[in-house]
Amino acid sequence: ALLGLVLPTVKQEFGASDTALGLVSGLAFVFLYTLLGIPIAWLADRWNRRNIIGIGLAFWSLMTVLTGYVSAIWQLAVARFLMGAGEACGLAPSNSILGDLFHPQRRPLAMAIFGTANSIAFIVFFPIAGWIAQHHGWRAMFIAMGLPGLLVAALLFLTVKEPARTALREKKPSMSFGSVVSEIGVLLRDPCYFWLFMGVTLMGANVWAAGAWTPTFFTRIHGMSVSEIAGTIGPIRGVIGAAGVLCGGLLIDRMPTGRPGWRIAAPAIACMLVGPAEAVFLLAHDYWVWFLAFATASFVTLIHQGPIFAATVNIVDPRRRTLAIAMLLFGAGFIGNAVGPSAVGIMNDALQARFGDGAIRYSMLIIAVTPILAGLCMLRAAPLYAGAMKRAEQEG
Repeated sequence: ALLGLVLPTVKQEFGASDTALGLVSGLAFVFLYTLLGIPIAWLADRWNRRNIIGIGLAFWSLMTVLTGYVSAIWQLAVARFLMGAGEACGLAPSNSILGDLFHPQRRPLAMAIFGTANSIAFIVFFPIAGWIAQHHGWRAMFIAMGLPGLLVAALLFLTVKEPARTALREKKPSMSFGSVVSEIGVLLRDPCYFWLFMGVTLMGANVWAAGAWTPTFFTRIHGMSVSEIAGTIGPIRGVIGAAGVLCGGLLIDRMPTGRPGWRIAAPAIACMLVGPAEAVFLLAHDYWVWFLAFATASFVTLIHQGPIFAATVNIVDPRRRTLAIAMLLFGAGFIGNAVGPSAVGIMNDALQARFGDGAIRYSMLIIAVTPILAGLCMLRAAPLYAGAMKRAEQEG
């Protein structure tokens, strides 16, 4: 999100094309993020998850600081490349810990609350980041945003303990490539998990492409400055996004246990609502029309995250929980964070001659199409959910 905020400034300084910027913001980050995410998750199912999260946070924060010192586009790509390695240590092990701390019926709300961290960051830090970038440059912004993470990593080691696991293996497994591939195969052969994987993968195209290019959209279409963009995206994506995540978690948490399929169908419907909201946001010219559409999209975009992650934890063997979450992140990262921003950048350059700065209106329509397809995949998983939970209980 930070790089997306200053893409126009970076483009001007380095003279890069939109295609190059899309590759740097997407593919450069996602390569190690997805490549390491699965083996790190597999290790987290067998080792201290707190330590993995702490080491990853410290490295990720350090790479954020070093981003402020790059002097060429290829150096920026390397920094993003290494940043992905650090972030790969975070989400899957964290969700695995939550799976051990909370009862299955409470997991959607717990993971929804956890999911508001991203929105809170938008509320608190995005406007600050925008102000720093506006008055002190984009390099100072990265340095200022990376340093607190080093302190938080230290606090994590000092204050957080590794919780007891719901299930442990009777003997230490061999840490081989073949065993990882075998367990991935087990996950994908479950039809419920497969359709959840497809839905989250497609939803990633919306989240990552929007995060990378929405600030540039505001600059090119609405002529907004960096601080104005941060002041708009921060409160809307933050406050309204957090409200949506919490509402989704509360809704799923209070659904009757006798109809488990709705715990997936409800977030699936939320995903499908994102599509038309994003389309109106991109194509509307009147301020209040696009503003309300942007707010609506912000409210419903991440409703699915907590419930779908909780459903995933509920339908897999406890010994594969972290790997199952990592596979979802692999899908969202590979298609979303690699293909999404890159595709928008390539289409921007292709449509530039015909539409000028207005090309971004049409290239970003990918964020309107993919959520609808994601919702359809999740709806396919909904009727399979009850059976998948019973199988997981028998295996556990």
